[in-house]
Amino acid sequence: MSDPRPIGVFDSGVGGLTVVRRLREEFPRESFLFLGDTARLPYGTKSPETVERYSLANVGFLLARDVKFLVVACNTASAVALPAIEAISPVPVVGVIEPGAEAAVATGRRRIGVIGTEATIASGAYARAIARRAPGREVIARACPLFVPLAEEGWTDNAVARETAEIYLSPLRGKIDALVLGCTHYPLLKDTIAATVPGVLLVDSADAVCEAVRPLLSPARRNEDESEYHVCVTDAAERFRAVAERFLGRPIDRLEHVEITGNV
Repeated sequence: MSDPRPIGVFDSGVGGLTVVRRLREEFPRESFLFLGDTARLPYGTKSPETVERYSLANVGFLLARDVKFLVVACNTASAVALPAIEAISPVPVVGVIEPGAEAAVATGRRRIGVIGTEATIASGAYARAIARRAPGREVIARACPLFVPLAEEGWTDNAVARETAEIYLSPLRGKIDALVLGCTHYPLLKDTIAATVPGVLLVDSADAVCEAVRPLLSPARRNEDESEYHVCVTDAAERFRAVAERFLGRPIDRLEHVEITGNV
């Protein structure tokens, strides 16, 4: 029999559901326990020490709910806290940086742009991961912190989103051939980003995360209707539900407001 325990996923907010959605499409018989730390978002403007502390607290919460492995669906946490998470976790851990870098290199494009939060870009994690795989690739990184609150607000395709994208991304036009969406919130703005840098191939790490997760799963034997989305948030549960269900295209089975204690 397959392991019936859920896959644990966390992010600072709604963005990580872009990864959950893709995982659910690929593995429809799996259950998911998602934690959105909405009380403390965004992580991308926090210090590495704070991000690590928040991330370890989130991991402690998910492990206490008996998940079978962890997906860190937060580029900032993957960039600065993954070693600390792996050190304390008794179950496998999958981040988004390494799969995202793998997907970027697999495009074959020579000039790769990376956009992310301030903390992710400052860490240099994507540039290092790409250089390990393809030393000859050129990497241009740019922080786009306002994309996170725009995604959280649901302002993904209006005048504010388009103007913000123009300010952030116009300096990259003509300089890149592929662009890594280095934050799980950013796929919510994919159409706006694509329109701002026409002809550039967008790389969403969610597809690559599916391939990283695949070896960790045993063959599923239960019915698809037995699988479940269980979503936990640390603040603004009903507002989160409205944004999350619009993006997921389906109701959330269980939404729970939780308090995170421990390494905080």
